Amino acid sequence: MLRPLTLAVSLYLLTTGMPAHAAAPVDSFDMSVPRAPVPVRVEGRQRLVYELHLSNFGQREWRLSELQAIDADTEANVAAWSGTELAARTQVIGRVAAPAALVKPGERAVVYLELETTQALPKRLRHRLGFAAVDDAAGKDAATAAATRSVIGAELDVGAAAPLRLAPPLRGGPWVAIYAPQWPRGHRRVFYTLNGRARLPGRHAIDWVRVDADGRTAKGDADIAANSLGYGAEVLAVADARVAAVRDGQAESVKVSDNPRHDFDRAAGNYVVLALADGRYATYEHLRPGSIRVREGDAVRVGQTIAALGFTGDSTGPHLHFHLADGPVPLAAEGVAYGFAGFRLLGHYRQLDRLGSKPWQALGGEVAAERVDELPGSNSVVEFPR
Repeated sequence: MLRPLTLAVSLYLLTTGMPAHAAAPVDSFDMSVPRAPVPVRVEGRQRLVYELHLSNFGQREWRLSELQAIDADTEANVAAWSGTELAARTQVIGRVAAPAALVKPGERAVVYLELETTQALPKRLRHRLGFAAVDDAAGKDAATAAATRSVIGAELDVGAAAPLRLAPPLRGGPWVAIYAPQWPRGHRRVFYTLNGRARLPGRHAIDWVRVDADGRTAKGDADIAANSLGYGAEVLAVADARVAAVRDGQAESVKVSDNPRHDFDRAAGNYVVLALADGRYATYEHLRPGSIRVREGDAVRVGQTIAALGFTGDSTGPHLHFHLADGPVPLAAEGVAYGFAGFRLLGHYRQLDRLGSKPWQALGGEVAAERVDELPGSNSVVEFPR
């Protein structure tokens, strides 16, 4: 089991190339990993998904230049991100347009990390952050401003994958597992702050969209929600469980183009949350109104039909949103890792803008089609047992 962990550090910062005794301490970043990751397998690779929080407690604006994940036991470099790649993974809270790699005094930045390897994962990780002062109009010495410093901290334990593997949430296929960690407004990067705490429920969320052999997502007019190939599909219990929460009765628009923006609490549409035996909660969102067959407190069996895929809440088209979390309230729980007991991998959408009009890229022998105890890869096309 992973220990609850929030590690913070304000350490001595060293000018690159200088011995430790020559460096002066600098008041700078507090580094923390509020939720340590649990590995999940994706197409034969081990993946860790987590966030590094950086709070600037100093009096200067800093430019992030490089981040390394290090094996805490061997000091070996496990992964590194720098330059534009690091900036693309970084979000300064409350700021949209300004460069994400610049962190002003008093600001907090979140660095979204996905670490994948075919090798065994380290038992512990720590992080080395490189950064430099930003020379401002006050006329700071350019050499001093450009000097790169580093800080090491945010150590965490890497736990074992959760033992429970899930049955499919849907039947047949093809289904596209839509998610991509780099999308700014994708589930992966969207925090919700409820009851005095910020959480990231969609850390491992997938939007499931049905397609045909030609990659079409609808028959006839695609603007009619009921024409979606997945609309009305039976939604299944992924494990023996107890129903922890249900919401039904939220209406859906006939046309996709007419779907309005919803209040904060209504974004998930109609939903069902199942309490699994290991303490995790399976969340199903955007369900068709009137289709939910269970009530809070019911016991359900794996494979049981619990609802139908619909078009409620904030959605760009009919699909099933599915994720696992550590609590029963969809927007007030932390997303946790999971995998499926088995599915058949058909291929991938390398360019998601082809979805709805072009076939996916078929599997070319890079991995086996039959996948066991894994999470589908980003924008992969899969088939579940019927």
